[in-house]
Amino acid sequence: MSTGVLAILSLLPILSVALFLVALRWPASRAMPICYIVAAGLALFVWKVPGAQVAAASVNGLVTAGTLLYIIFGAILLLNTLQESGGLRTIRQGFTDITPDRRIQAIIIAWLFGSFIEGAAGFGTPAAVAVPLMVGLGFPAMAAVMAGMIIQSTPVSFGAVGTPVLVGINSGIGSDEAIKAFAANLGYAEWSQFLNMIGAKVALLHAIGGTLVPLIVVAFLTRFYGKNKSFSEGLKVWKFALFSAFAMTIPYYLVAVLLGPEFPSMIGGLVGLAIVITAAKNGFLMPAKNDMWDFDKKENWDASWNGKIEIKDIAARNGDISMIKAWAPYILVGLFLVVTRLKALPFMDLLRSWTVKFPNLFGTEISASFQPLYLPGTIFIVVSLITLLLHQMSGAAYGRAVSSAFKTTLSASVALIFTVPMVQVFINTGGGAAEFARMPIALADGVAALAGSAWPIFAPFIGGLGAFVAGSNTVSNMMFSLFQFGVGERIGVDPTWMVALQAIGGAAGNMICVHNVVAASAVVGLVGREGDVIRKTLLPFTYYALLLGSVGYSIVWYSQKGIFNVGTFIAVAIGFAAIWIIATNNRRVAQFSSNKNIAS
Repeated sequence: MSTGVLAILSLLPILSVALFLVALRWPASRAMPICYIVAAGLALFVWKVPGAQVAAASVNGLVTAGTLLYIIFGAILLLNTLQESGGLRTIRQGFTDITPDRRIQAIIIAWLFGSFIEGAAGFGTPAAVAVPLMVGLGFPAMAAVMAGMIIQSTPVSFGAVGTPVLVGINSGIGSDEAIKAFAANLGYAEWSQFLNMIGAKVALLHAIGGTLVPLIVVAFLTRFYGKNKSFSEGLKVWKFALFSAFAMTIPYYLVAVLLGPEFPSMIGGLVGLAIVITAAKNGFLMPAKNDMWDFDKKENWDASWNGKIEIKDIAARNGDISMIKAWAPYILVGLFLVVTRLKALPFMDLLRSWTVKFPNLFGTEISASFQPLYLPGTIFIVVSLITLLLHQMSGAAYGRAVSSAFKTTLSASVALIFTVPMVQVFINTGGGAAEFARMPIALADGVAALAGSAWPIFAPFIGGLGAFVAGSNTVSNMMFSLFQFGVGERIGVDPTWMVALQAIGGAAGNMICVHNVVAASAVVGLVGREGDVIRKTLLPFTYYALLLGSVGYSIVWYSQKGIFNVGTFIAVAIGFAAIWIIATNNRRVAQFSSNKNIAS
């Protein structure tokens, strides 16, 4: 069978997701079972994979789905605990004291706090923490999910203490002796130095792409969820948004160069939080008091924006809770995530010592496993129990928190128990009687054959595709790093840049990943609207992948084609488009203010 036909067949499971979930707006609980059947049917009857292998991949997916549901339950439980204790009321007031402007709150919580949590834990944890926090502050559930997904880009490559690089890229290319020889010829005596060099390239690309991410978040927030449905209201805070981007990305890049892949997102997020909150409190680049932006009254919101979790303004049982006590649970979550993810400390090995394993499922090479104590869900549950004591909650109040968390998690289970098995079937289609390359590689081969020397522009989209189906930058890097390196060699460019482009695409793909969207939506009880979220995050993903693919093209072909190449033109065009949009918005705002003054 030709490369092109195989690529088209490999694309069918993804097209089915796009058709049912995005185009037809079916809920994931209805769309994903059909998508699973499409993937399984192709695996069995075209790739001719043994039925035992499809079954094993499906069971592996069910185990992974179970771990996701466990994380979702823990995140919801922590939110409910804070609500029932009255701590959420104090946190809400604390943010209002910094600024009542929802645009600024979204930047601080989603972009900066989310980046820190991503650096500490990864694997969708930022959405499980930041999204419910925004809902608790009064954001519509869908607006919070959208913001939480858009920032799943820049910090992701260094999430979970560098796992996408140290595990994903390392697993993808680390066992190839030719690549090890390539690294040695470049002067990297140790493999870790070679990985650090790739990580620095990844960080540079992300720092460029991340410049506009906070601005995109606030512009989309005001356009889709504001009273006036206007991009303009979000663009008005462009100075603060760019300042917040640089407050995170500059230390982020420096840490990647100086310390390696473990800490860029974590330290970048923390430094950014310190800088931006201090600036906001002192009014630096902040909107004027008469120009603060908020959502319309809740009764005027579209019904589809609301999740099933109702945030109540519950007062504390024994008087107001102090700001330190109110924030203590989130501080503990961050602290516990950090200390249990650092290899230098003994806690990681201790928590990982208990592993539940299902080896060689149905006699295949596919195994499933999970480490209950190491999962972020366990940390959420432990912190919720600490909060029970710290906030002096009643047993009845905590019981309500647990009961509500169970009900919300259950509503997300139908979508996830088909989504993740579909992904695992898609990935595990190698070794069939038809002797075709597994579906992701067959699809990438088809794109590479069409792209030729323009491949660097397409490389991030392949990384994003991997994350879209797998739900993980780490898994995407495992699948495609070796492939990307090989394509780089075949077209005659530096293959390490191809691996870097793979990594940034894999990170950006988290914005549109189905099971990440399902999980983030479930945390706030927003089930059945996943397609609406993906439609909104598709444009930011395209911006991110196209811009950095073009920058990558310009870098790798600069020595042969000069600075004036197609990659440079595309990147510059995107940059000028952003400048033009901001500048014309400023003129429109100034003209509106002038007309308003004349009228008055």
